[in-house]
Amino acid sequence: MARHDIDFSDLIDLVRLKAECEEVVSSPERPLLDKRSALLPILRRASTEGREKARKLLDKDGSGLNCARRISWIQDQLICVLYEATGRHVYPEADTIAVAAVGGYGRGTLAPGSDIDLLFLLPEKNTDNMRKAVEFLLYVLWDLGFKVGHATRTVEECIRLAKSDMTIRTAILESRDICGRRALVSELESRFDKEVVADTGPEFIAAKLAERDQRHKKAGDTRYLVEPNVKEGKGGLRDLHTLFWIAKYYYRVRETTELVKLGVLSREEARTFEKADDFLWAVRCQMHFLTGKAEERLSFDIQREIAESLGYQPRPGLSAVERFMKHYFLIAKNVGDLTRILCSALEEKQAMAAPGLTRRVISRFTKRLHKIPGTLEFVEDRGRITLADPDVFKRDPVSIIRFFHVADLAGLELHPDALKRMTRSLALIDNAVRESAEANRLFLSMLTSRRDPALILRRMNEAGVLGRFIPEFGKVVAMMQFNMYHHYTVDEHLIRAVDALAEIDQGRAADIHPLANKVMPHIEEREVLYVAVLLHDVAKGREEDHSLAGARIARRLCPRLGLNVKQTELVVWLIEQHLLMSMTAQTRDLHDRKTITDFAEKVQSMDRLKLLLILTICDIRAVGPGVWNGWKGQLLRGLYYETELLLSGGFSEVSRKERAKVAEEALIGALDDWSSKDRRTYAKLHYHPYLLSVSLEDQVRHTRFIRETDKKGQALATMVRTDSFHAITEITVLAPDHPRLLSIIAGACAAAGANIADAHIFTTSDGRALDTILINREFEIGEDELRRAGTISRMIEDVLSGKKRLPEVIATRTKGRKRNKTFNIPPSVIISNGLSNKVTVIEVECLDRPGLLADITAVLADLSLDIHSARITTFGEKVIDTFYVTDLVGLKVTNENRQGSITARLKAVMAEQEDELRTGMPSGIIAPAPLPQATPSRRVKTGA
Repeated sequence: MARHDIDFSDLIDLVRLKAECEEVVSSPERPLLDKRSALLPILRRASTEGREKARKLLDKDGSGLNCARRISWIQDQLICVLYEATGRHVYPEADTIAVAAVGGYGRGTLAPGSDIDLLFLLPEKNTDNMRKAVEFLLYVLWDLGFKVGHATRTVEECIRLAKSDMTIRTAILESRDICGRRALVSELESRFDKEVVADTGPEFIAAKLAERDQRHKKAGDTRYLVEPNVKEGKGGLRDLHTLFWIAKYYYRVRETTELVKLGVLSREEARTFEKADDFLWAVRCQMHFLTGKAEERLSFDIQREIAESLGYQPRPGLSAVERFMKHYFLIAKNVGDLTRILCSALEEKQAMAAPGLTRRVISRFTKRLHKIPGTLEFVEDRGRITLADPDVFKRDPVSIIRFFHVADLAGLELHPDALKRMTRSLALIDNAVRESAEANRLFLSMLTSRRDPALILRRMNEAGVLGRFIPEFGKVVAMMQFNMYHHYTVDEHLIRAVDALAEIDQGRAADIHPLANKVMPHIEEREVLYVAVLLHDVAKGREEDHSLAGARIARRLCPRLGLNVKQTELVVWLIEQHLLMSMTAQTRDLHDRKTITDFAEKVQSMDRLKLLLILTICDIRAVGPGVWNGWKGQLLRGLYYETELLLSGGFSEVSRKERAKVAEEALIGALDDWSSKDRRTYAKLHYHPYLLSVSLEDQVRHTRFIRETDKKGQALATMVRTDSFHAITEITVLAPDHPRLLSIIAGACAAAGANIADAHIFTTSDGRALDTILINREFEIGEDELRRAGTISRMIEDVLSGKKRLPEVIATRTKGRKRNKTFNIPPSVIISNGLSNKVTVIEVECLDRPGLLADITAVLADLSLDIHSARITTFGEKVIDTFYVTDLVGLKVTNENRQGSITARLKAVMAEQEDELRTGMPSGIIAPAPLPQATPSRRVKTGA
């Protein structure tokens, strides 16, 4: 719907507005500043009422473009009324200037919080009063709270600047007369067309596409970020505007419908353009209305409300917000399709010659086509593959798949003309193509390519081919998961996982994944691994468990791709168990023998273990930037090596007592620069669990630390070590043992802003706690991280020694922080006696918040539970923490009533309902009891 087809009359009472403004500025005796001040409440009321009506109409008709046009019209009227009042009663010479809208406002569309871009055109012979009139207008607009981007120039200045500045040229391209001396605007448009636009199409197109590419790179170069920028992101409004600027500049059109008449777009593609524009404007306007500001990032905390405002409803397997975001990403993909189609049309016109841009845009030179060895269907055009004739796909639809295969083999870019024809030929990919042995052979060859399989898959996905060829994949295209853990849509995640696999396969990840780099060359079933990686999340968005549903899909799909029965069963198992290794490594105690035996029973063979290791790495790597770190790699390697021992029959049959004795003697031998008495005295401090689970290097370091502390006569001490490869910083605490010690340390870490990744908890034979807290690294530079760790250590020492009160420091840190209401994760507590032979395992799952770990461990202490080890795992906004505990006499918790009490207390604190139940203070604030003097321990802790 064009701007002039909308009824704007009910938005503002123009007669009343003009009369009120006329009244306050007409008095000649009234000072200028008083006139400005008197205009403000009148104009502000009209703006507020008009925008509120526009908001209600948006909720009613759902049209984003109509809303943007209404707000633009409201702004026009405010400026016109202000201009007329200024010219009549303040600066009469104002009627010799013109006020024009430029940029986005020039298109007649405006979001509620957008800048207002104005161009004040002056005649060649201008006066100070003309400029003062402009200043008066601007000051009133600024006082009203509008963000006004403005320029005051003559027509000659505009033309001169537009020739040298592409930003100014783009702004003038969208110029629109608002009020004042219209002849000046007409003169600018005429001269701009003749003196700037004529014969400069290639230059403008190259600049705009380069600008777009730079913007995409800055925004992450993917349209599938789960918190996209609606204005500047890939597939957003700015991309649509760039398309229209290019079309308008080159084809000299005013509306997208004119591109249909010129044959640039089909009618369906023009409707796609308009629908995308309307949808993106609806989202943007809703965002501005909801936040009360020019918010362009569609963040998690507003996605749910936007989805509700736009009328989305939940469906089985997908919430309303996930359906809304899937629609958003499909629209973003459509914008990419339109970009390719327009570039293809421009290339056909041979409209552009721009060095370095021939891969993406247009060349003035005549096409130079070359044969591609091994094919008659496709030819090369300046490094890009295109069709030998327009009917290639119609004659043989399998050629759509073959097109990408040849591109991969020859290392060619894709010609936009071929992509345009492909987009218009997607319906040719039917069941016959999907079941074609040749098509599936070609696809499997691309998927397992030694070159860049992720690039080919992404190109197939962008063109819509991948989802048509594998309909199950098509169901997860543009699907987002409403959580803070996954950074990309499901389809983008799967393609990035294949990219991570290719990196390992090609030996380019030795520094990041030393074990996977060593294992990968010995993988015999490469096809199995690539297929499993591509399909592991293909069943997301369904009501049932996506691992089980994905396994069923794989069982049906693998034979079609050419895999035999054995390979198919292996893919099925990998998809069904693709979370097993990750969850075991991150949430279970790897030093508990039963953890390893349970895991080994499910894996059963070394071949499966190797495949599962690499699949797990690729899955985590593809979640998003910063999700993978060396610490997770270390956990996976630890689990792999322990399981390898068991599967290969190398697990030690020597008794635990004998192994501990050997470890103790090794420690004594390593302390060779000490006296014999000190060596044995300090080695005897450590219990068997410590000696069997901590490396000899760390044992020596810890023992020297204890001895040094004793020499200084300190009851409390900390030691810090950073590890850049594992992205972990260790803080080791030596203190008198205390039931609440871990809780206090966790609270101190929370107060210092540190995220705990793991906790190694031990007690010495003389009654002291030797706890090592592993926190996520924050700084890349070692010195910076050491300073941070020192600050955290001092906080721990100050809290434990009583110099600082934990409630106060946590309260200071969390002051003003709002509770996370974006996500709803019902608290869950699972108590199991089957995961360990000696202890009870308590697994809690809930929404993360500051001080949560401190609260949970304090509750466990209140319940007289002894924590033997803890695994702290965060998945975005969700935490899964696992505690290995016994009662005070070292036995498992088996009483059902006792388990029920533990569950109730933990759920209460996780839901922040524990408040005064324990401490009489807000949740997240723990008052530690005084630390006792060191006494023989009443318990023995093992290491996590």
